[in-house]
Amino acid sequence: MSRAGGDGTVALERAGAETVKRAVELDLASRFQESLVCYQEGIDLLLQVVKATKDEAKKQRYRRRISEYMTRAEDIKKHIEKEKQDDKNHKQIRIEDNATGFSYEKVFQEYLTEILSEVWVEDPYIRNVHQASRYSLYNFLRFCEMLVKGPCKVKTIHLLTSYDKGSGRSQQISGLEEIQQSLRNYGITLNITFSSSIHDREIRFNNGWMIKIGRGLDYFKKPLGHFSIGYCDFDLRPCHETTVDVFHTKHIKKM
Repeated sequence: MSRAGGDGTVALERAGAETVKRAVELDLASRFQESLVCYQEGIDLLLQVVKATKDEAKKQRYRRRISEYMTRAEDIKKHIEKEKQDDKNHKQIRIEDNATGFSYEKVFQEYLTEILSEVWVEDPYIRNVHQASRYSLYNFLRFCEMLVKGPCKVKTIHLLTSYDKGSGRSQQISGLEEIQQSLRNYGITLNITFSSSIHDREIRFNNGWMIKIGRGLDYFKKPLGHFSIGYCDFDLRPCHETTVDVFHTKHIKKM
């Protein structure tokens, strides 16, 4: 029985050593999820060795190794959890040219939580420019309509944009004031600020989310006609090629 027990311990030692060796190899290769599994299996095998052996020196030697492996396994576990959290806090959406199905609801809906009450929009082109003059204002209006519908309970929207150049300025101001008054009817305050130096485009929510769209809100193509499919339903409207990056402030602080 003693010999059988000894043979069993030797087999456990060999299996534990091989498993931990594999864990280290995977660790060095940055294959952390697989490495963690091997560390955990190896630690379990070595704990069985400690329990089975009567050699105190061997017990102490394996306990030190097990302690080291457990520390490394815990570090890897924390790293994996951080990566998972970072994945939740950063999302990128690539919109291909002429792609459909990217209405504001589809892009923003999951971030419109019930605690959302304040929104900041920075976009230099919420104005009347060239032949697309009215569409940039309509897009901003459509974005505001989405906020009105909820499920968030937005009370304040801050818009930072730039003045239209030339004759379109009066139409720009008139359009924004009309949106402002309409939002007031829904208990929402629209604060409008103009800047001549604004270049970046971003949207920030006070629940911690920030959305950066390469083309800002104006990523929809001009409809083919007033009675063409996609004129009213933005999910059916073809898009310009652009990238949407979504961050959470916790993620930004860690960058």
